[in-house]
Amino acid sequence: MDGLQPPPDQPPWRRAFGVFWRPALFALGWVFVAAGIAGIFLPLVPGTLFLIIGAACFTRSSPRFEAWLLNHPRFGPPVRQWRETGSIPRSAKALAVGSLAVSWAILLATNAPGVVKSVCLVIFLGVAIYIVTRPES
Repeated sequence: MDGLQPPPDQPPWRRAFGVFWRPALFALGWVFVAAGIAGIFLPLVPGTLFLIIGAACFTRSSPRFEAWLLNHPRFGPPVRQWRETGSIPRSAKALAVGSLAVSWAILLATNAPGVVKSVCLVIFLGVAIYIVTRPES
């Protein structure tokens, strides 16, 4: 792993914190990248979202792998687009909001308690509003 040690000019508590968190973020980055790659091939799995989160983990843990992900010909463009403009393609918006609606319908068909259904509805609506209000690419 490249440069996982924090800079020596930081206070000891900060160095100790970095020694733990940077490798953890590095590992999480790869977990999210793997999930993102799987999401490209599996329906209803948000591949781009996982790649964006993986890049964010690499920002703090490994500039080399962040650069690799951002410059990758297949995985890099949507991550760069999100970082530059915060935009989401219209087709991705439709798929995301549709997936939320289908998830909500499935949840309604279960025996989940009413409070669980209500909390999920609030979360789904919040996520849908966030997605719809992002600029389009």
